[in-house]
Amino acid sequence: MEGPELVIFVNTQIVPVCIFLIMMGMGLSLVPDDFKRVVKYPKAVSIGLINQLIFLPVIGFALANIMPLEPEYAVGVMLLVLCPGGTTSNMFTHLAKGDVALSVTMTAVASLITVFSIPVVLNLSLTHFMGQSKEFQLPIIATMFSLMKLTILPIAIGMLVKAFSPKMADSIQVHVSRFGILFLTLLLIFLTYIQQDIVLPALIATGPVSLLLNVSTMALGYYSSKWLRLNAAQTTSITIEVGLQNSTLSMFMALTLLANYKMSFTPAIYTLIMLFTAGVLVKFFRVQFNRASQSRVNNQENTADNDCGRP
Repeated sequence: MEGPELVIFVNTQIVPVCIFLIMMGMGLSLVPDDFKRVVKYPKAVSIGLINQLIFLPVIGFALANIMPLEPEYAVGVMLLVLCPGGTTSNMFTHLAKGDVALSVTMTAVASLITVFSIPVVLNLSLTHFMGQSKEFQLPIIATMFSLMKLTILPIAIGMLVKAFSPKMADSIQVHVSRFGILFLTLLLIFLTYIQQDIVLPALIATGPVSLLLNVSTMALGYYSSKWLRLNAAQTTSITIEVGLQNSTLSMFMALTLLANYKMSFTPAIYTLIMLFTAGVLVKFFRVQFNRASQSRVNNQENTADNDCGRP
């Protein structure tokens, strides 16, 4: 298989199948109660979703206009902010001792809603940054169905497996999570190889906006949760969910729906930055968690000592 044929095969066959498997892995971790949690705990879920679905695109649009970006790279920013959450954010929430149930709930609900919001907002973004050319316009209904096939359908399949065979679902989900990380790594390597002549200029052009987007959205999640008095575990989850985007889905849309490698570079560079900052964030929240745990232990010991000293 020659170069151009390989590129077409990867874009049209390999990437969609892998996205399908990754989204099915998300479904393997879901149960109906994850959706009921929206009603049971509306405050935390609402804060997270408002940040993800409203403020995140606003921040992305502002940065894409303010920063000196080529139109394709600016669209790459919008692709990122239109794809909040993902299995990666769930994994980092677990490592950071956050509220994993809240993280999974936000990811699941956002995945359902963005199927309908992505085509509309993305078309507006394409018109704004790329002009009126029909080359960069997506058929809204067809795009919605494409996203449904790659998000809602595999999530539903995963949930069915979880409902009828929980043990098998748990076992598969571990492997799918590892596969997701491997696939993302290989995709980054593939993009670097195919477009090696523009990798360094793309890094210089998109690195600053990617870092700003990542840090500002983490700050948005953290401080909005603090100001609205959520507990520590919920604050951790929302910070990570709002701050880490589904760059795999973003790259899929750039490579497959838009067939534009240049648009995929912002999500690709963002991924490298995101993984680093997420590691720092995990360390920060684990230190806070350990301090809080030690403080509780000390308080319990002091209470026990006081009780023993009473006449």
